[in-house]
Amino acid sequence: MSSGELTNILVSTDVTRYLEFKQVAGSYVQQGSGPKATVAKVPSDASEALKSPLMGLFEKRRMKGFIEWVGQFNSKDSATHKGWLHPAFPLCLGQRRLTGFLLRP
Repeated sequence: MSSGELTNILVSTDVTRYLEFKQVAGSYVQQGSGPKATVAKVPSDASEALKSPLMGLFEKRRMKGFIEWVGQFNSKDSATHKGWLHPAFPLCLGQRRLTGFLLRP
């Protein structure tokens, strides 16, 4: 669910009478600018991470491991608390930016 300032303004002005809010199907990022700009989907599961044009071969494998870890994480089970900044997940800066799209509430 979105909880930003724009969402609060829309809800407070009763736009829900004539607008319907829907869940987002995916997140996309733009690479480059001008006529050579491309749009790519931010990977949201392990198979998308392996197919993504946003990362190189080794980065794809690390991102796949991270996404799998997120899927298995349980805050009450300390065995799953390896932490994504743990050396087991040496994500590069670009991948850390992508994970922001994955982990937003």
